[in-house]
Amino acid sequence: MLHPQRSLSELPKMSAASQVERAVLEEEFNWLLKEEVHSVLKQLQEILKEASRRFSLPTPGLESQLKQENFILGSSTMDQVKGVLTLQGEALTQADINLKVAKSSQVLHFQFREDKQWKLQQIQDARNHVNQALLLLSSRDNTYQFKTGAEVNKLMDAVMLQLTRARNRLTTPASLTLPELATSGLMKMFAPPMPGDVMVNFYINLSKLCLTVYQLHVLPPNTTKNFKPTGSSVLHNPGAMFELNNNRFEVSHVHKVECVVPWLSDTLVFFTISLQLCQQLKDKVGRHHQGLSLKQRHFLQGCVCFLAPLIFR
Repeated sequence: MLHPQRSLSELPKMSAASQVERAVLEEEFNWLLKEEVHSVLKQLQEILKEASRRFSLPTPGLESQLKQENFILGSSTMDQVKGVLTLQGEALTQADINLKVAKSSQVLHFQFREDKQWKLQQIQDARNHVNQALLLLSSRDNTYQFKTGAEVNKLMDAVMLQLTRARNRLTTPASLTLPELATSGLMKMFAPPMPGDVMVNFYINLSKLCLTVYQLHVLPPNTTKNFKPTGSSVLHNPGAMFELNNNRFEVSHVHKVECVVPWLSDTLVFFTISLQLCQQLKDKVGRHHQGLSLKQRHFLQGCVCFLAPLIFR
């Protein structure tokens, strides 16, 4: 409601009260930028350093000190594939696999050659993204003064992008075509060499180390009518077809075994906590900024409402 009877002398009182409120909000916001932001950045660094340590980062000259962990694959309900994998940081240093052939019940035994290791690219990439996030955080030490909320949000967005990419590398295994799998370097890792009708793949899915074994059979040359090459996938089902070196194959059996890697579970929890901290800081900065904007807008609206009847009466 407008009050034309008010005098202009009341305007300074309104202005002073609003200015006090705004000054309090600005003081709180400055404290947030100077103190609380750095407190959150410190927490993030501590959490991500712990995540980075879980990856067992190699120290130059101390490679042999990396912890080797053995994981048993297989289950009591499915004994076609059993094995033991040795994981050292990002590398599978040994794989010992027994495969019971479906038709003959013959057991085939394969293991890595002694001169070979298989790098798990997912772990490498996740580790690199964590390191990038740590670099971003360390670029703003305690002496750095953030000047605006937008500056804080920009840093949080960059850190969250690296953490999301790190998490996605562990939760989303690469899709491969069957020819890509058949010609990968992994197939040359074993002694004795794997027969042409067996393929394997290792990958990380969330906190699990997975092994998939494919048994194949060669399709006769006259199957052109029903031949449909299969596209890329994390896991191919029986009946999937592909062509390689003028031969056509079909997947006859698929065996998947897996085991939980505890430190990968820890790492995923660290990613979740860090992303939540980043988002909470962004929300807090946004609320303070919105409060200042609203206070300024309400003050201007009050001035207009107060002055309009005096000007136009």
